[in-house]
Amino acid sequence: MKIESIDLQNFRNYETLHLDFSSGVTIFYGDNAQGKTNLLEAIYLALTGKSYRNAKDREMISFQSDEAHVKANLIREEIPFRVDVHLKKGRNKGIAVNFVPIRKMKEYAGKFGAVVFSPEDLEIVKDGPDVRRRFMDNELSMTDPVYFDAAVSYKKALEQRNQLLKDASGNESLLETLPVWTETLSKYGKTLIRLRREFIREIEMIVKTTHENLTGKKESLTVAYEPNTEEERLEKALKDAEKRDIKAKTTTVGPHRDDIGFTIQSGTEPIDLRIYGSQGQQRTAALSLKLSEIEFLKKKTGENPILLLDDVFSELDSTRQQLLVDNMQALQTFITCTGLEDFVGRQTMLGNVFRITNGVAENG
Repeated sequence: MKIESIDLQNFRNYETLHLDFSSGVTIFYGDNAQGKTNLLEAIYLALTGKSYRNAKDREMISFQSDEAHVKANLIREEIPFRVDVHLKKGRNKGIAVNFVPIRKMKEYAGKFGAVVFSPEDLEIVKDGPDVRRRFMDNELSMTDPVYFDAAVSYKKALEQRNQLLKDASGNESLLETLPVWTETLSKYGKTLIRLRREFIREIEMIVKTTHENLTGKKESLTVAYEPNTEEERLEKALKDAEKRDIKAKTTTVGPHRDDIGFTIQSGTEPIDLRIYGSQGQQRTAALSLKLSEIEFLKKKTGENPILLLDDVFSELDSTRQQLLVDNMQALQTFITCTGLEDFVGRQTMLGNVFRITNGVAENG
């Protein structure tokens, strides 16, 4: 898969922009806060229909405007695609592929693949469970329309149930509708648990091999899904927790409290990386996980995904930098950095180099 060009209008700090891309590696470099990351966000938005920075649609529209446009020309399986994304304050985004509107966002899941890697991703093992849940949600929503639909429906039902629990403290009669939201959460939550388990089982095999290659087989990494409750027990768990939920004014059980476990076997005892791993071990595991996304998406879509690296080279030592370079060779890759020093002397096939200054891109 390849993105050939992108056009922006009133997106973040870009008033208007047109860029053409070639195969290989494209570098956006310049000082901080000039718009380099905004370009990666626009590319990711065109490929997936959402921001990898978890930004709301209105936050991607420039301050002085009420709407923004992102247009991209892509090639997948030698077939050209034109993607148009229209953001408008106060309204849902509009997406069209080859000028045909996407009616539901779940229809866009799996059309195109992208892997984004930022310094924050290096902390996925060390950070809290919400970060790891977001990783599962992002990957599965990108490849599985069923998961996408269940995740959206679960989130809405969870928000409604939690609001009901808060409001009921002043009006207990509202609790009459609590079983309805419990049943809805159970319905969609079971789908999330089942598909998350399948996803972790599938990606764990890829991660294990990647990690062994990265550590010279000195460490064996295990990635395990840790559901808050099992699929077949979810409905009963929700009902059993109702009194506790009413007191806490929030939903205390369900897949919104799931986690991923990371364990390495480097000696006689297994180590929980989240708690006992060194920073180096945690970051190596995170890199293994992110690199495994590439193979996972390739397997799911049948095409190499587009790789987006947001100022991540400065956070890696030379060995891990080279590993990234090795994995970039077959992918169209977009990189942000403050300077070009990281790429001098490396065998990297550079396609384009753009200097970014205050929302303006210049060749070289």
